[in-house]
Amino acid sequence: MQHDKILILDFGSQVTQLIARRVREAHVYCEVHPCDVSSEWVRSFAADGRLKGVILSGSHASVYEVDDKAPEAVFELGVPVLGICYGMQTMANQLGGKVEGSHTREFGYAEVRAHGHTELLKGIEDFATPEGYGMLKVWMSHGDKVTGLPPGFKLMASTPSCPIAGMADEARRFYAVQFHPEVTHTVQGRALLERFVLGICAARPDWVMKDHIAEAVEAIRAQVGDEEVILGLSGGVDSSVAAALIHRAIGDQLTCVFVDHGLLRLNEGDMVMDMFEGKLHAKVIRVDASELFLSKLAGVSEPEQKRKIIGGLFVDVFKAEAAKLKAAGGGHKGATFLAQGTIYPDVIESGGAKSKKAVTIKSHHNVGGLPEQLGLKLLEPLRDLFKDEVRELGVALGLPREMVYRHPFPGPGLGVRILGEVKKEYADLLRRADAIFIAELRACIDPASGKSWYDLTSQAFTVFLPVKSVGVMGDGRTYDYVVALRAVQTSDFMTADWAELPYELLKKVSGRIINEVRGINRVTYDVSSKPPATIEWE
Repeated sequence: MQHDKILILDFGSQVTQLIARRVREAHVYCEVHPCDVSSEWVRSFAADGRLKGVILSGSHASVYEVDDKAPEAVFELGVPVLGICYGMQTMANQLGGKVEGSHTREFGYAEVRAHGHTELLKGIEDFATPEGYGMLKVWMSHGDKVTGLPPGFKLMASTPSCPIAGMADEARRFYAVQFHPEVTHTVQGRALLERFVLGICAARPDWVMKDHIAEAVEAIRAQVGDEEVILGLSGGVDSSVAAALIHRAIGDQLTCVFVDHGLLRLNEGDMVMDMFEGKLHAKVIRVDASELFLSKLAGVSEPEQKRKIIGGLFVDVFKAEAAKLKAAGGGHKGATFLAQGTIYPDVIESGGAKSKKAVTIKSHHNVGGLPEQLGLKLLEPLRDLFKDEVRELGVALGLPREMVYRHPFPGPGLGVRILGEVKKEYADLLRRADAIFIAELRACIDPASGKSWYDLTSQAFTVFLPVKSVGVMGDGRTYDYVVALRAVQTSDFMTADWAELPYELLKKVSGRIINEVRGINRVTYDVSSKPPATIEWE
């Protein structure tokens, strides 16, 4: 690749990925790496001349508690640097300023006054005060603060409780803000990051998905040559787009293995086969392993344990199918590459886990030691892409929009949407209830936007609760199961608000589920936001 690039150094913030997302949305390529890379590594990363700027992320830690610093080379390369929150504090600390613990912690909404007409903030404001001061509506999350500017820096922004909320050394093109421009709550955050990346760094906006297909196809062909590739097709967006892209590049050299673990949505297996075998004419082996998965999950109720069992079994089934393919290979040696739908957040999160900079909230079962266990080389054509980029790529490859823009579905499937023990009876009830909810969301059009409520929500699904409640149907008493509907709206999945679905829609969904799914007599709606709740229940 010959794209200009931005380096983002991650100090362990839960929202570092959002910085990268905003940079990519400006069509500039960027990479996230742990903050403890060496100065030698930074210089080698910049050696090809494509590095146009560096961004230092926030952190959950304090500069007093940890020894996390930006590599000295960052400030010696001659490229612009932007520090965000902790990134501002370590910049101040390392360049001769002063950082102290604050008596007043700032978490949440704040209004910041801009000072000095710096290149970064010039002309960017949400409103002006009667005195003519430009003001920004921002999101703060910090306990420490900069109390002394480093030599060469000037004040760029302030709040009453944080007198130095932004600083700049315009001669060296070093900028820093105490607030978080990457989160949607900072109204002008996108404009600020675009100003830094496109204006100050002068990076070319040439990272575009429809153009990326040719690059990716060429890279796959160069890596694979005339060898064979095997891919675990889950039916989710990532593995589906990976399969379509690899098939575009190497055709029949790809064999997809579709493992049905019995925890898919209603008719999902048939849809996957119809798309890939029927329309794309790809080689797909379908394995019905539902009895195996359900038997191993019997009696298990702890969420992390369920995730690990499902992930481990998937590996076992996949290994068995790979061995069968090799044995049946006749004259050829069978697959030498394993393809995975790994995307960039998986790469960032697994890197953060290794460096112990980030706090683990949930384990991910799709990044693991499968290639080593199979003795195969790894092919990950989406590992540089975020989810929204994967979707754009899928549409550009010709996959149906309704498949590519389906709501996210967890790798363990309904296994983490059935609370407690997973049973076939529960999965069958949940599948039918969930299908009704999704169908009604698609059918209900919001008059204000003209869009369906499925498109207006970012993720919607049904959760099976392993409790029974008393009900009445006709003149008889019922004692049946309860489901919860969950629908959220979010731009980044790091934070999310529950969707205020119309009462008429909820009434219709509830009525249909109770009347059509025998065994469920109560429907609830989850009105929790993230945080403090997560989007999935497990």
